Formats: sequence, structure tokens, C-alpha cells
Amino acid sequence: MVTTVAPTLASSLGTSGCKEADFVTLTLETSLCQQLSSAATSITATCLQSEDEALRHQGAADNIDIIYKSGGSVLYEVDCRQLGGCSTLQGRLFDRVVFNFPHCGRKSGVKKNRELLKEFFHSCVQVLADDGEVHVSLCNGQGGTPADHPRREWHNSWQVAAMAAEAHLILTDVQPFESEKYHSYKCTGYRSQDKGFHVENALLHVFTRSLPYTTPQVLAVEETLGEEKVKYNVPTELSDYVFRDFLCSGSTHPVRLAQDLLFKGLTDNWLVSMMTETTPLLLTAKELQGHCHHINTLQCYSIQLLQKDLKHDPETSKESDRDSLCLNSQECKDACTAMCASSGNEETVKSKETSSSKLSRSPEVDPEGESSVYVLRPSLLPQMEDLLNKKEELPCNNRGQEDGEENNESDIDEGHRNEGVCGVRNGDSSLLQLFCMSGLVFRNVSINLWAMPCFHELLFRGVFPSDSKPVMLLGQHLERLLAPHGVTVAAKEDVCLTAQPMGVVGRVFASDASEKAKQVTVNVSLNLDLLAVLMFSIPDWRLLWSHDPHFLKQFALCPSPGKAFQPFSLFPEHIRFDISFWTGSSWEEKRFHALVREASHGTAQQVKLIDRFSHPDLSQTSYCYRLTYHSHTHALSHTQALQFHKQLEVFLSSRLQVTIR
Repeated sequence: MVTTVAPTLASSLGTSGCKEADFVTLTLETSLCQQLSSAATSITATCLQSEDEALRHQGAADNIDIIYKSGGSVLYEVDCRQLGGCSTLQGRLFDRVVFNFPHCGRKSGVKKNRELLKEFFHSCVQVLADDGEVHVSLCNGQGGTPADHPRREWHNSWQVAAMAAEAHLILTDVQPFESEKYHSYKCTGYRSQDKGFHVENALLHVFTRSLPYTTPQVLAVEETLGEEKVKYNVPTELSDYVFRDFLCSGSTHPVRLAQDLLFKGLTDNWLVSMMTETTPLLLTAKELQGHCHHINTLQCYSIQLLQKDLKHDPETSKESDRDSLCLNSQECKDACTAMCASSGNEETVKSKETSSSKLSRSPEVDPEGESSVYVLRPSLLPQMEDLLNKKEELPCNNRGQEDGEENNESDIDEGHRNEGVCGVRNGDSSLLQLFCMSGLVFRNVSINLWAMPCFHELLFRGVFPSDSKPVMLLGQHLERLLAPHGVTVAAKEDVCLTAQPMGVVGRVFASDASEKAKQVTVNVSLNLDLLAVLMFSIPDWRLLWSHDPHFLKQFALCPSPGKAFQPFSLFPEHIRFDISFWTGSSWEEKRFHALVREASHGTAQQVKLIDRFSHPDLSQTSYCYRLTYHSHTHALSHTQALQFHKQLEVFLSSRLQVTIR
């Protein structure tokens, strides 16, 4: 029996296409009508039989009469697999569709019932409201999810979540089927007979629409580096990570909540000044070599410039920097809207992350190709050092409180605006000052479960007396702050903060430590994304980048760290495909992983090399990789994953000139 209930004043739908006996007697619909008779709810019940056939069954006429008297309606000869083609349902959208214990009838196997579910899901989305729900009740074990006890083997279940994913629906909730709520309900139809079946431990599965997949866009960014204005393409696989404003003032994104917790925790012992100057995403190779000794340069994204303007006016740059400061989420959105171009295919957007950053579509490549000296920043450290050198506030001098009051208010956190730059608070000279900044950084890493190509770094930097063992001191303080979330500290020369299962989540290290120096500069680098995952028990870091409102809705009230995130897509399937190909002598595995990210729309969770063979005569090498597709943010069906995999084959053949085997 399939029924649709819409808890609104608008029309609502119910439909059936299975061969259960209950769809004839309409006992579920009758019970629902009796329960909801006083609510602003309209119920439409349907059955596959004609009206004459339905009325032959005992009790059917009385139940139909109750439905009509309750304001509902009954439709006959409606196939649940063809709801979109039903003329009576044309132009109607429903808030809830209920399919109660579907079955193909008689002694049918699991494959036929899977097919019934898949066709039903494809059909019902044609009459489902955008925020509507689909309710499917199944006997215990049929669904094939971890909610079933005992759980059947996957191949012997109906695979209800996978079948729904074929229609771009996600499983959002699983509840016990409480038959006692429906007083007049009778479950009959065992093998198409007037016999009951067991509903003990039966489960109600609730499905909602998934957001559609969006094709990665080619984004060109225009930034100011010193006195130069440069333009470059963001790598396509990173296009969805930039300009997201997670750290804007007023944001309730979990990454921002993690930053606020850490900032507050360190202000208990040190003066912490948040630096809010806008900085570019791009670094020169010289800046990278001079400041990022702790970064593996092989993990940097090399950038080829599209355009370079050497006649840039520094004064104009300063004015542009001031104009591009983002104060809150709404102002950032307004700035983006104001900068959008209205002609041609050009789209220009100003970003809070960069100085005069702009987006455009498909620009012309600079023929000079000055690319080898630029990378996407793998760390904020070079830019923090540059800003502090300009301020001449590090190392700390004895200019006193008067000089400290001359700092620009936008450069110092609100809570410490009137404190001395030397870190003296309330006359206590033991409280030293830390400078802090946060923003996106990029790492060109291979695809695996906890490898992030882009994340938010929170960086602290301060000067300490060498004899105070500041690296260990900061490490111990961070351990006390983060221990409730599973973070531990391993100390050697540097302090490494780790957690399971992701590994390293931060480091504390000295920049200029020497035995004779009386002072040492100490840096604290923290991965805010991984820490947010730990603090809120988020199962996958990719959820942080979800556009689905179900995600941010859970953080709208700024929950305290420790409150576990409730996944809005339950039990997503892991789908695996192998790919093998011949390459030439110039094979670059990094480019392969970049194409996997792009082709899979970020759903590739793991890429594993399972075979490699070099031909002795042809100077070719064969590689075989196993790809695991998995998504907590979108409905990922076997069909959709296969489309991504086929797209990857096209990318490899056209862009890397490999021969697919």
C-alpha cells in the first residue's frame, strides 16, 4: 500500500502499486484520517485495482467512506511506478509519500523487490515537494541497513538506501514502525493472500531530496602581490573550497566555532591579538623558501600566471585592501553581489580572503607563462611574518603602552585593543603576547580518508624567553584544552598534536631557536578543519564543505564543542571501481589525483595503487588503481558513481594522454 500525506492545506497524495492485500481494504489510510481529522491535513489514498475490484473486499467500502468523510480522497488504478504519468495527479505536489510494506507479490525474490523500490522512488520524486519526505516501511532485515537487527547480508537485502539514491534521495532517518498507533490498521497480504505477516521490529525509513551535484567551475583570481597585480586559475578541483567565508564574523560554521574555542582558551594565559588584514592566496617561491621550512614543498600547488601587471600603484592597492575587508557574512555576500559583472561570460567577485580577489570565466592564458615562481600558500606563516615585520612589533621592545595604543583597531582583537603590544596585562609581565591569524591553506596531497587538499589554518606566533621552554609550555596548554576531544601531544624538538583516526592536527615549533639566544620565536599551527571534526564528532571532513542546509542548521545556535553532529545522510554506500591504463615516461601521479577529485565531484574517498607493471620493450608502464566512492553530503548511487568513473576515463585519455586498458 502506498499513501501520501501532506501536513499542509495544500493537496496531498497517496498511491499504491504493490500487490499487498492492505491496499484494497485501505486500513492504514482510514487510521490516518481518524488521527488527523482535526489537523490541516489532506490525505489522498490510492490503489492499483479498479473501484469495482476494491469494493469486493470485506470492509473496503466502510474504510473508503471514512476517508471521504475526513476530507480525503481515493484514487483507483494508480501504479506507484508511474505517478508522474497519472492524469489525476498532474500539477500536484505532496509533502509526504508513504509506501507501507511494499512487495511485488507472491514468492518474489529480493531483486524484483529492489526493482520495485527503485521504480517507485523514481516515480514519487515527480510528485514530491522540494522539502517533502518519502516514508517506506519494511519488515525487519529487508532494508539492509545497520538499523536492522539482525542484519541480512547486503546481497540478500532490498538495499533500500541504494535504491533511493538512484532517484537522488538520501536516507535521513530510521524509526521503529509503531503499528499500535494505527488502531484500525491490519497488515495483510502475505504472498498476495488474505494472511497477515510479521511486523515485529519493522522499520520506517524516511527519505528526503539530495542536493544535485554541481560541475566544478574554472575560476580565475586576480590578486595584488606587493606592487604586482597577477591573475591565475585556481585548480579546478579546488574551485569549491575558495570564497566560502566560514571564518567571517558572525559565522556559526563549526570551523569558526573551533577557532573561537581555541582563541578563548589561549587568552586565559596570554594576550592574543587577531590580525585581520586581507592576504592573497598566492605566494612567491622566494617567500616559500624563506619561511616554510616545515612544509614539504612537493605538496605545494604550482600556479601558472595568466596575467602579470608590473605597473600597479601601491596606493591603489592599499585602498583596495581596505575596501575588501569583510566584517560579517552579510557584508561579504553583498560585496560579492556588487562585484558581479553583467556582460558576456565574465563574472567578477571580491573575496574576503584576498586583496582585490576576482573571479572570471575562461580567461586568455598569458603567453609569457611566468608560472614556476608562484604557489598557492601551504601555510600562513610567510604572510604573518611579513605583517609583523611591517608593524615592527616582534620581537617586543620597550616602547610601552603609548605605542601600543597606536595600533589600528582592525588589526587587534576587540578584547585587547587597549593592551600593550609587549603583552603586559594588569601589571603582570609574565603574560606574553601572541599574534594570531587564520585562513585557507592548500596542500597537493594524494586522495585518502584524512588527506585535505584545502583546510583552514589557525596560526599563533610569539616571542618568549628561551629559558621558559615555550614550545613545551604551549604544547601542554593545548593538550589540556583539547584533551577532552581526543588530542594527545608527542614532544621531541617540536610538539606534535595528534588524534585518532586522522593523525596530526597541529604543531608547535620554534622558528629561530639557538642555544645562545635569550629569546625564541614560537609558532603554533593548527588544522581547524580536523579539530572541528573532532569537537563535533563529524564523520567525514568533507561534510564541512557541504552546501546542504541540513548541515549548517545543526550549528545555527552555536552548540558547545562536544555535542555530536547528527548525520543527515544515513548509511551511504561505499562503491568501488578499478581503473587501469598505460602511461608514457612522463607520468605524474599528482595530476592523476587532481583529475580524480574533479571527475568524482569530491566523492572519491580513497585511491589505492593495487598493481604496477613496466613493459620491458615499449617504455610504457601500466598502473591499476582501486577507487572508493563515498559521500555523506549527496545521494551517491551506483549509476552516478559509474558516470563519474567514466568521466575520469575521458579526462585521463584527453588530458594525460594515457591509454585505458
